[in-house]
Amino acid sequence: MELTAAEVWTSIVSAARDVLPEQTFRTWLASTEAVGLSDDTLVVAAPTRFAVEWIEDKYGALLRDLAGKTLGRPLDLRFEHHGPSDRLVFEDIGTDDLLPPAASREAAPAVAPPEQRSADEGARLAGLNERYTFERFVIGGNSQLAAAACKGVADSPAQLYNPLFIYGDTGLGKTHLMHAIGHDILRRSPETQIAYVPSEQFTNEMISAIQSGRTSEFRQRYRRIDVLLVDDVHFLGNKEGTQEEFFHTFNSLYDAHRQIVITSDRPPQEIPGLQERLVSRFEWGLVTDIKPPDFETRVAILQKKAAEDRLTLDEDVIEFIARNRKASVRQLEGAVIKLLAYSSLTRREINLDLAREALGPRLEEEARARVTPGEIRQKTADAWGVTVENLVSKRRTKPITVPRQVAMYLIKTTLDLPYTEIGAMFGGRDHSTVIHSVNKVEADMASNAEFRARVHRLQDELAL
Repeated sequence: MELTAAEVWTSIVSAARDVLPEQTFRTWLASTEAVGLSDDTLVVAAPTRFAVEWIEDKYGALLRDLAGKTLGRPLDLRFEHHGPSDRLVFEDIGTDDLLPPAASREAAPAVAPPEQRSADEGARLAGLNERYTFERFVIGGNSQLAAAACKGVADSPAQLYNPLFIYGDTGLGKTHLMHAIGHDILRRSPETQIAYVPSEQFTNEMISAIQSGRTSEFRQRYRRIDVLLVDDVHFLGNKEGTQEEFFHTFNSLYDAHRQIVITSDRPPQEIPGLQERLVSRFEWGLVTDIKPPDFETRVAILQKKAAEDRLTLDEDVIEFIARNRKASVRQLEGAVIKLLAYSSLTRREINLDLAREALGPRLEEEARARVTPGEIRQKTADAWGVTVENLVSKRRTKPITVPRQVAMYLIKTTLDLPYTEIGAMFGGRDHSTVIHSVNKVEADMASNAEFRARVHRLQDELAL
């Protein structure tokens, strides 16, 4: 009996689910569907053009390999954007609510388009920073999902993740990504009405409107736009009146199928003084975080900044800054500014000695003094009942692979060494193997409480 396109694709993605992190599967493959099958090609539709490019680039080779193993013969895969289907299951956001049918979306209340204007003019009116674009954002493992979700929203506003809620510490790039969404939408559709507003500004404008008797105008301003970008929503905590107004604004925009993007320094349920009904609505869409950048990402950020600002920074200077400024992107940029100022004031060329003098001692050496990679390997091996020799060997059995991955994860998250350097500690493994190991441990810790507790116990023993 010949298999249908849907049956073939179901077999392939089932195999993929066994080897990919669950979050990756849910984000990129759960919403795809097979739309055609010939003798040697399976056509697969994804909901956005960005998703097509991402799946092809990141997982195309893996999926083709799984297709061959599943079917017992070679099968090419072609990914296409066919627009959002009338039924997309978003397992990654904890619901399988359906997107509204296209006809329903078209019937949403119309907004009279403004006079023809350029994307730059639209960005100015929206309050967007011209420097905050996708092209200027450096994507690393710390921000991969958030950046991908933002690009998906920009490609298909109000059709993929609505609302999109991004959280993380200050200076990691949340606002940058939010502005980038606005710029990308305006580049394609300059007539789109976008508003960027910090929540504190929203509060102040509402108070002013109440005092001047212009609450109706205030409401209309925010409820007739196409894309609302709300920054630092945690400032709404314990502001009952502002939360009430924002609740109704949110409902109005959501019901009209307008896109809402929100940032915060913490996830919705951890914002103190936030009404439960707002917490619930913020979690209707995708909630994703941005973590501090790892060493490789920090180096890439510094290299990009140097290129954009036409600075000449030697690699040893860049690596020194990357090792000593770990908390945020903003901290990295501040270090470069301080280094330039110090160079200018002392009239000396920038080199490693000057960087040490301007920015302080090698702080990473203090961290390394607490624990070494060798200690982490030994403790991990002891905890799993294997030897360090097992960890660095070429053996790939599960009793060896799991502690090897845990040791790589602990070295990376604790000492933040380059992936290539970590790989060398485990029998000369490739950096991609280390990346996969770190991602695998993070995914397993998120889904397996017993495994998570075991890793935490090991961290406690190492006093990490």
